[in-house]
Amino acid sequence: MADTTATTTAPETYEDPRVQDTFKKVHKFIGLYGVISVIVLGTVAAMAITGNEASPFMWIRGSILLLVWPLFHRMATRSAQGDARQYDRLGTVTVILPIAIIVVDLIPGLCPPWYAAMQGVSALALVGAAVLTRGAAVRNVFPKLAKKKKA
Repeated sequence: MADTTATTTAPETYEDPRVQDTFKKVHKFIGLYGVISVIVLGTVAAMAITGNEASPFMWIRGSILLLVWPLFHRMATRSAQGDARQYDRLGTVTVILPIAIIVVDLIPGLCPPWYAAMQGVSALALVGAAVLTRGAAVRNVFPKLAKKKKA
């Protein structure tokens, strides 16, 4: 009788090709978030140059969200290398930040609709990364974290 457990078992290390493929996709979502953040800030700059509304809120928020992009990229890189602490942080920020972005965007009068829509699209990119980091293939690589959160 053939042993089928080799094809159906969960990955045991971060070096497993399925885990690395997942982290490549996470990097793509984080890259998309960064590109959208650049576009948002560029649009704010274009609006300011052309004399349209570009509030300090839009400048500051756009800058902060762009500045955290390299940090997210670093977290994903280290997670892909087996760093459980960075994996935990990445999983947390990719869930919390999209919620925060959307909640702030829903505050009436704080920012124009086009700005809120662009920020919402960047939040969707982080949602994609959050979904991938919670997949079974990746979670099984960091079992101590999973046990710790259950306790």
